[in-house]
Order: sequence, then structure tokens, then C-alpha cells
Amino acid sequence: MQHTHEESDESQQEEVLQTEHYDDMQAVEAHGTPAHFDPHTGERLKRAAKILAIMFAVAFVLVSIDRLVKSHGVARSAREAAAAPPLVDVITAQPVGEVQRLALPGYTAAWHASTIYARVDGYVGQWFVDIGDRVHAGQVLALIETPDLDAELAAARAQLTADQAKVVVRQAETQFARTTYVRWRDSPKGVVSDQEREEKKAAYDSAVARQRSAEADVALARARVDKYQALTQFKKVTAPYDGVITVRDIDIGNLVTAGSTSSTTPLYVMSQNDPIRIFVDAPQSAAEDLIRGQAPVQVQTSAGVARDYTGKVTRTSQALNPQARTLRVEVDIPNPKDEFVPGMYVKVGFGLPPRGLVQVPAAALVFRASGPEVARVDASGKVHFRSVTIGRDDGSVVELSSGVAPGDRLALNISSQITDGELVHARPVEPEKATPVASAAR
Repeated sequence: MQHTHEESDESQQEEVLQTEHYDDMQAVEAHGTPAHFDPHTGERLKRAAKILAIMFAVAFVLVSIDRLVKSHGVARSAREAAAAPPLVDVITAQPVGEVQRLALPGYTAAWHASTIYARVDGYVGQWFVDIGDRVHAGQVLALIETPDLDAELAAARAQLTADQAKVVVRQAETQFARTTYVRWRDSPKGVVSDQEREEKKAAYDSAVARQRSAEADVALARARVDKYQALTQFKKVTAPYDGVITVRDIDIGNLVTAGSTSSTTPLYVMSQNDPIRIFVDAPQSAAEDLIRGQAPVQVQTSAGVARDYTGKVTRTSQALNPQARTLRVEVDIPNPKDEFVPGMYVKVGFGLPPRGLVQVPAAALVFRASGPEVARVDASGKVHFRSVTIGRDDGSVVELSSGVAPGDRLALNISSQITDGELVHARPVEPEKATPVASAAR
């Protein structure tokens, strides 16, 4: 019985194998490519999908927990920051020295600067100097050819010769009329009539008038000749002083027109740079000292090379600019080596007598309707606002004559939200690192 059952099972397996083989053959014939499928593939895909879903769920839970923890931490930090005293930068007020340095921007200008125009009409025949050349007073810079002027001079000279010849004729006529009149005048009475005497006298007076008119024509012709001769001197364009050529706007053959109008092109521009002028616009707070005092002056170029000159300010405008409230100051310094040229930007330092007790950065000031104040930070970290008096203000540093003592700690750029008596956290700042911007009024 058992043997028969096993044979039956083997027969069934053979039939299944034959059926599968037949199906495989049919698939190969139908598609040309064998296909084998694992019967457990679906279960494996289901298990993988479950695992991925579990992993995504765990990741979502972990991210949610992390966000919750971070949000609680941020809220706690915000509460701690709100409860902490505000951070402020503080500077220590420094005593004012014996001499205060006031550094201001300035610019250089030539001692003399001239634009040279043509004085006669013509065209450029030659030019002899170019930009950068040093010239001396009276040196010829260019020659202008003036054919029209030359012709006018020749005509004027010819007219002068003709007028001089007329004078000779009129002189002869006058001499003859005079001798005739004298004979008639001195003739015995009764020899000539009174009417003839009067006619001879009138003829003589007329001759004198014609001679004088001819002499006036000669003078006019001579003046015309002198004028053209003087203009011919301007055919040579010469330097008015020792200096340097900075601009040349001519070339050979260029037509030039006499005059200095806006439509006229200049020939040259030249300047004299020794000595050289330095112009500075000083604030009103320093005007009085610069007008009256004699202080050392330090000039520094943009290249960082400092040159010291001692002496007083050469001249000032003696009046403030009504728009900027500044005083125009001029400093004249020697420049034999051409270390300065016109138009340079320079920094000028003036030594001024002190006016205040302490000096602080401008950022330490708070401007209110009642006047300038400072925020003093005491040893316990509390802020106290004090009114101050400004002795001198040069923009970045301010001298205070009252309200602050040397060594006081002052807050910089203090917030308008901080009130008097409020506790703050003070952070010391070096004086050179203080921001030179005044606090806004609050």
C-alpha cells in the first residue's frame, strides 16, 4: 500500500514537471526569452515594505522629538536673553593734554595759476614747450603767424608817411600865409584897404588850422602804427613768471583767435608751485584759535608721508561759511623740491590749546531736546544720563568742559530703549576702536 502511494506521488510529480516543462517551452517559443519567477518574491516585497514603513515611522518620531527639544531650548534661550542685562560698549574718558591735535582734510593749490590765451589772430607757427616743462619769466612758449596784422601794420606805416607829407605842405602854406598877412598888416595906411588886411588874416588863420589838422592826422596815424607794433609783440607767446606748464592745447597750424571768451581755446595753462597753498575748512569750534593763534602745522599726504611745518596760519577768510559754518584757512608752505602739486588731497593737523577737561569719542554723546548728554555706567553696571558742555568738537573726538570726569565709563551708541538707572552689561572698548558716530536723539 505504501509502495503504491509513493508511486502515485512520483507519477503526479512527473506530470507536474512535464506540465511546467511544456509551459516553459511555450513561453520560450512565444517570447524568445526564458522567464523564471520565484514563488516567494511577493512575500519578500511585503516584508521589505513593512520594514521601510517602520523605519520611516521611527525617523519621523525622532525628528519630531528633536524639533520639540530644540524649540524648547530656543524658547529658554530667548527667555534668558530677555532677562539678561543689555550689552553696551563702554569707553573710559581720557584727560585732555596740553595741546590738542585737530586733523582736517585739505587740498593744495598753486601759488599762481594762469591760463594763457592768444592776444592776436593768426595760426600757430611753432611751439617750444610741452606739459611738465619748467619755464622762466619771459621765455617764448610759441610763435603765432599773423599775416593780417602784418598787412595792417604796413598800411598804417604808409598812412603815417602820407600824413607826414601833408604836414610839410600845410607848414609851407602856413608860412606863406603868415608872411603875406604880415606885409598887409604892416603896410602904410591907405596903401591897402582894411578888407584886404582882414582877408589875409583869415587866410593865415585858415592855413594854421589846416596845418594843425594835418598834424593831428599824423598823430592818429602814429598811434595806429604803435598799436599794430604793440600787437606784433604778442606774436611771441611768453611765460608771465617762473613755473610749470600743466596744459598745452595748441599744435602747428592751429588757427587761434584773440581773447579769452568761453568759445576761445587757451594756448597753455601754467602754474607756480613754490610756495604752495593749502586750503582747509575748519569747524566753527576751532575758528577762534586758528584766527588768533600760532600753532604747529603738520601736513600728511594720502601716501602716508608726514611732513611737519611750524608756524601760524597764513591767512583766513575772517568769516564763516553761512551754509557749512566753517572757516576757510590757508597755510602756505615752501615747496622747493616739488613734493606737493596742485590738487592733492592732504590731511592737515593743527595744534590747539585745550578747552575741555576730558575727551571722548563722538559716539558717547546723546543729543536730546535739553542738550547733549552722556550715559555714565557706574561700578554696579547701572546707567546714569548726565548733561555735558562741549568745549570743542572735531567730528570724531569731542572735548567736554563739564559733566564728565577723567576715568568715567561712558556708553557708546547706547540704545534709545535703555532708561536711566537700568542695569547693563558693560563691555570695554579701546579708544581707537570706538565708532565715531554720534548717538541719535531719543
